[in-house]
Order: sequence, then C-alpha cells, then structure tokens
Amino acid sequence: MIINWNSLQDTLACLESLKQLSYSNYKTLVVDNGSSENPANEIRTKYPEVLLFEAGSNLGFTGGNNLGLTYALEQGIEYTLLLNADTTIEPDFLQHLVEALNTDDKAGIAGPSIYYYDHPQTLWSAGGEIDWQRGDTQMIGIDEADAGQFGVAPRAVDFISGCALLVKMSMVQTVGNLDERFFAYYEETEWCVRSARYGYRILHVPQAKIWHKISPEKREASPMVHYYMTRNRLLFLKATRVGLKPWSHTLFDFTKRLVSWTIKPRWRHKRPQRQAMLRALMDFASGRFGKTTYY
Repeated sequence: MIINWNSLQDTLACLESLKQLSYSNYKTLVVDNGSSENPANEIRTKYPEVLLFEAGSNLGFTGGNNLGLTYALEQGIEYTLLLNADTTIEPDFLQHLVEALNTDDKAGIAGPSIYYYDHPQTLWSAGGEIDWQRGDTQMIGIDEADAGQFGVAPRAVDFISGCALLVKMSMVQTVGNLDERFFAYYEETEWCVRSARYGYRILHVPQAKIWHKISPEKREASPMVHYYMTRNRLLFLKATRVGLKPWSHTLFDFTKRLVSWTIKPRWRHKRPQRQAMLRALMDFASGRFGKTTYY
C-alpha cells in the first residue's frame, strides 16, 4: 500500500520498482490523499493492475493507510505492507519480510533495512529504539555504513519506520488501526508500542533492503516537520502513558531549544521552525490533533 500526496513521479517510480518483486502473491493499492495533481488517469493507464483509492482530501499517513487497512481486513488479507512512495526496493525484500512473520508466531510487524537513496550503502534505519527515560526515539544504525553489523537473522526492535512496514492483519484485528490523531510522524512508533503491549514482537529483517529518498537537511528545515515532530512526541508520551521523568526531559529539551533559537544570533534563520514548535505546544495543550491548519 502506497500513499500518494502530490508525489506522482515518486509514486510511479515506486510502482515501477515493485514490478521487480520476486514475491508474486501480492496486490498493490495506492491511496491518493486528495492530490492537486490528479494522478488517477496516469496511474490507471500505466499500471492498470493497481487498485487506486481516491480519498478526496489529505487524510495524512494515518488516515490514508487506515483506508487500506480497513479494505485489507474486509478482504481477509493476511499481510499488509505500508510503503512510502519515495522508495525503491530490492526484489526479494518482501519475501524476507513475509518469511520473518511466517516463522515467528509472536511477530506482528516486520521491517527492512532502509538505506539513503543518494548514498546506497549508508543506512538510514535498521529498526528503531525508544529511550523511555528521556521520552525520545531514534533510528538504529542511522548514517552507518552497512558492514553486516546487524547480522542476517530477524531481530527484535522497539519500532519499525512507517517508511516500510509489514503487518499481520490478525494483529491489526487485535490492536486496532493507526491512531489518526497523529496524522503523520510518531504514529508507527505508537502502533508498535501498542502491539508489543499486546504481546507481539517487532522485527527488523536485515536481509530485506529498500532505499529511501529522504533528505535530513530538508526535514530539518521544514516548519511542518518541526510542528508534527513536536506535537506528536508529546502525544506519543500521552498515548503510551509514560511516567514523569520522560515528560520532564522532553519539556526541558523543547524549552532549551526554543530559548536557544530565540536569543542566539546564529539561529535567527530558525524563526519559522521556532514558531512551528510554539504552535505545536499550544495545539497539544489545547487538545488539537490530526491535520494542522497551519501548513
């Protein structure tokens, strides 16, 4: 399942990449989240085998994927893959993910090694870990050259990036869909935590490989990303019912960053990101979740 939102060229490249899959028992679903570019005709013409849902508005990562997950449940589908549009894949990656879930009754979610598209030997994610003392998360292996340090066997991690995530639909029946309050960012982390608390294992599968057209520099410069990462980190702490220590650290971290971006001349260019963080804090305090009206 791929979510398209004004990213037609990436989506078409991803669909072309999926034609290389060595795993044959699959069907591709694209959910268009109300793109202004109206991609339906081009997708249907070039890839008539693809099932296309037109959401009509931007439902975010959570709402768009929940449309597909609901369809998968109705159809009795065993596994569903959530895949970012801006990815390309190794032909056998899905086979490795399916085998990992097939051979582990307790596993509910599996994800691949994810590399930078522009630096194909450099890892962006080998699964994720949560620092429950600090209320923070990070990608395992980020910016490391892949030297086989994560072995070849599936390994338990705290969460899998929503960039590429295979789920057992029996797990979804038990734990529910993605939490649409997040809209985008932190939603897959909360989903993995929720699943783990139901007793499911979350697996990184090193032999499964994909490449992600992600730019850390663009993410860091984006006020929208800062908004969702700020508000949703707090929502993640609330949803997972953590204690006082991670709340204290997170709020101190945010305060220190905002003060630095306000008083230090070298951070004057961070004013849009600072404003986004302040709006995020106010929205969290007011209980305003889902899609922001600012961006």
